[in-house]
Amino acid sequence: MDEFGRNALVGLCFGFIWGILCSIAILYSIYLSAYRKAVKDSLKLVKPQRYTQVLERILAKKAKSAKKAVTSAQ
Repeated sequence: MDEFGRNALVGLCFGFIWGILCSIAILYSIYLSAYRKAVKDSLKLVKPQRYTQVLERILAKKAKSAKKAVTSAQ
């Protein structure tokens, strides 16, 4: 019975690790497809509305942090 318990524990650990690695692979593939879509959107001549909104938010945040850095340096 002792041998069965060790084998069951090893099988459980390998199964758990296998499941974790498979889920990480799935999440990575989802990330890559979203990244490809974002790159395609950024290369279009007419930008999608969501792209321009997010870009405006990013630029506003950068301007705000730059302004804060200049005022704190003085």
